[in-house]
Amino acid sequence: MSIAAIQEELIDEFSLFEDWMDKYEHLIQLGKSLPLIDPHRKTDDKLIKGCQSKVWLDAYLEEDKVIFTADSDAIITKGIIAVLIRVFSGHSPEDIASANTDFIDEIGLKEHLSPTRANGLVSMIKQMKLYAVAFQAQLKK
Repeated sequence: MSIAAIQEELIDEFSLFEDWMDKYEHLIQLGKSLPLIDPHRKTDDKLIKGCQSKVWLDAYLEEDKVIFTADSDAIITKGIIAVLIRVFSGHSPEDIASANTDFIDEIGLKEHLSPTRANGLVSMIKQMKLYAVAFQAQLKK
């Protein structure tokens, strides 16, 4: 499934909920399915800068596809990174680096987060794209 198709799927999922408390509950549930980072990889260099809570993000290449794992000490943040991993993990570095993230606005996520969580969301996306660009360069060698 393409990145755009996964984004559409998420937009449809979140549109099923009218109330933002229900959407937060869904986000928390998504966080429970997060592919967790190896505890040995939960190091300071894997922490996302700019997040209010602690978020560790790791990535590796598997058959030229980027696989992300993560963890967070906050349940909403765990849900946010789970959504991003669902969108980006398992795709080529090129697709991740060039993907747009308008789906976040369509879900209404950014406007319903505190300013510090919204900044954290932007930092998570930025870090995922940085991993993708680094892997892109590695594959071209």
